[in-house]
Amino acid sequence: MSEHPPIDTSIPHSARVWNYWLGGKDNYPVDQEAGEAFLEVFPGMAQGARASRAFLGRTVRHLAGEVGIRQFLDVGTGLPTADNTHEVAQTFAPTSRIVYVDNDPLVLTHARALMRGTEEGVTEYLHADLRAPERILELAAEVLDLDRPVALMLMGILGHVADHDEACDLVRRLVAPLPSGSFLTINDGTNVHSEANVEAHEQYNQSGGVPYTQRSPEEIEAFFEGLELVEPGVVSVTRWRYEENGFGIPPEVDGYGGMARKP
Repeated sequence: MSEHPPIDTSIPHSARVWNYWLGGKDNYPVDQEAGEAFLEVFPGMAQGARASRAFLGRTVRHLAGEVGIRQFLDVGTGLPTADNTHEVAQTFAPTSRIVYVDNDPLVLTHARALMRGTEEGVTEYLHADLRAPERILELAAEVLDLDRPVALMLMGILGHVADHDEACDLVRRLVAPLPSGSFLTINDGTNVHSEANVEAHEQYNQSGGVPYTQRSPEEIEAFFEGLELVEPGVVSVTRWRYEENGFGIPPEVDGYGGMARKP
């Protein structure tokens, strides 16, 4: 649904570094070097990446399986790995319609893999930027019925907007046109549990890639202003409706997330 821009392999890209941490193969040496440099300072980042992915799976299962949402707008999706939004949603409801949005041309290259959803549903990819919310909604409206509830997913993307007020404004502009009964789900990196994590992010931000700004849990909660937070609110992603087992409460990681309903 959009033109194929060139892929720049000379600087690391967060989607490709993230893919490397998750054990994927859709990355380049420059991404691997940046990812390894990060892990040397903060080895726990790989665990955090997996915890973030698991959070996405639990939130989509809740929305599709318990709430009954059938439309998903996943902005900043990154490269395809396991348990993508469409795979989880269409497991519960094969007719679910999913629109992925990312600004990394490598994701566009792999869009065919993302689009292999159910025959009954729709899985589409848009090459667009978070900083153009009206354009995202305009293109998404070709696939989604924006008069019916939509689950807006912003997973690990808002940290690329350094100014907090600007990030809040972008969220508001994406949510405002959505109808009552829509949901907003966010997770992003925080800076409360590990000084090594903060140091690793500072070094990564000097590597030439798109900088990533860590925020406090309170700043992440501010993204949900005016919406109805779903229990347990904004918490470490490992503790959002985690699955009970014999190992007790899972340890917190420096990534917080939550979900809220638009009244």
